[in-house]
Amino acid sequence: MTYKVGTGFDSHPMVAGRPCVLGGVTIPHPTGPAGHSDGDAVLHAVADALLGAAGLEDLGSIFPDGDPLWKDAPSAKLLREVARRVIVEGYKIVNIDVVVATDGPKIAPHRDAMRQRIGEILGIGTRDVNVKGKSLEGLAAAGSPAGTCVVAQSVCLLER
Repeated sequence: MTYKVGTGFDSHPMVAGRPCVLGGVTIPHPTGPAGHSDGDAVLHAVADALLGAAGLEDLGSIFPDGDPLWKDAPSAKLLREVARRVIVEGYKIVNIDVVVATDGPKIAPHRDAMRQRIGEILGIGTRDVNVKGKSLEGLAAAGSPAGTCVVAQSVCLLER
């Protein structure tokens, strides 16, 4: 057996007028992540972790933000395609671990739904997916005002 570890990272500003989709789950919140697709930083971080572990191109190379095909696309669709590519390379997805940092919305009430949704998209069990929410403690990413961003970091294990 060969094992490969990958890490992924993504961040998006939170803006009014966008649905708040994180971990493939729509969360009631007055703002949502901005992005060319639906802006789901959680699924984007998971996708980049998988791509990195498999030695494939990163998410932005596969789904460029200038391509109108991916405008407002559900990130679940992107992650499903990433999983397909990883499996074609001969890998099995063993597990996923994600940290989501934001000052809003709270992640804990949606954690189980996110774990289930990520598992469904990837074809793995919910016990093989972990999601943890953290506060940004009033800090902001890349100069954004406090509480107006979401940051996600993921790690995965592949087996071949």
